[in-house]
Amino acid sequence: MDLPTAPAVIEALHRRADGDLGYPTWLDQPNAGPLAEAFGERMAARHGWSPDISHVRAFSDVNQALQVLLHLWTRPGDGVALHTPAYHPFLGTMEVMERPVRPIQAEPDGDSWRFAIPDLTGCRVLLLVNPHNPTGRVLTRAELEELAELAERHDLLVIADEIHADLTFAPHRHIPFATIAPHRTVTLTSATKAFNLGGIRCSVAHLGHDGVRKALEAQPPFLFGSASLFGVEATVAAWRHGDAWLEEVRALLDRNRRTIAERLPATFGYRMPEATYLAWLHTGRTGMAEVVEREAKVMLSDGAAFGPGGAEYVRLNFATSEPVLAEILDRLSRLA
Repeated sequence: MDLPTAPAVIEALHRRADGDLGYPTWLDQPNAGPLAEAFGERMAARHGWSPDISHVRAFSDVNQALQVLLHLWTRPGDGVALHTPAYHPFLGTMEVMERPVRPIQAEPDGDSWRFAIPDLTGCRVLLLVNPHNPTGRVLTRAELEELAELAERHDLLVIADEIHADLTFAPHRHIPFATIAPHRTVTLTSATKAFNLGGIRCSVAHLGHDGVRKALEAQPPFLFGSASLFGVEATVAAWRHGDAWLEEVRALLDRNRRTIAERLPATFGYRMPEATYLAWLHTGRTGMAEVVEREAKVMLSDGAAFGPGGAEYVRLNFATSEPVLAEILDRLSRLA
């Protein structure tokens, strides 16, 4: 986000920097103690889920957690079902680790999107990104229950990336997948998206799947690293004391997504996202991100990097001030 950091986070980091930078009391706890506690409190308060915090493990970020889980639970050649277009680092992970992707393809559906579910035979994992990046779609309970039935039928581990959950816009509601299929689900999340903390390197995995939990417990305790002191401080401060800041940001993002709908030229097909700070824009041509950057000096993400169905799209990050967004939209209008 092109926004300042939440004051509660800055204050917490200052207090820690001015104090004790030695080993934290929670160093030998794989769930980083206060991190797991803050996660449990937040899930209960915001999403109606009371997770067992003894099943929480700390990682540096969601990408690392995903790679560890795939390393422990799958082998090269095992299929991973994934809603596409998809967050491109996940696609890169699948390619390097030789886990073929089974696309669950997004298709335009009026003002929103629907996902066409293929035959999942041969898959070992369902990687569920909800809210979805890049379309901003928030899956309904009926859709999640359908996925849970498929996971049961095909004996799939469900890795639920729910990192954008706190950026869901009313009337849409985020439903943790672990409330529907608790014993099949590993939930991944972090404060990094909602609170603009990508550099703190701290995330949470809730291991509802007993087999995965035992597989991770069988590894040496620091093989995959551990959460940093500052990462835990920042995350706990954000989750416990940052909501006033977050509500202001959510209001700004809500206005911005509506401003795009009002002012973006029709040449950029736009479906208002139900969550996130990302707009998935249809251009009808490939390579338009490069054209826009060269001619309008606006940097967009090239949709081709997001895999199947992305080549004619670009992704716009609208987490910025209203004057900056207005300038972006003016520049895009001049290209129309």
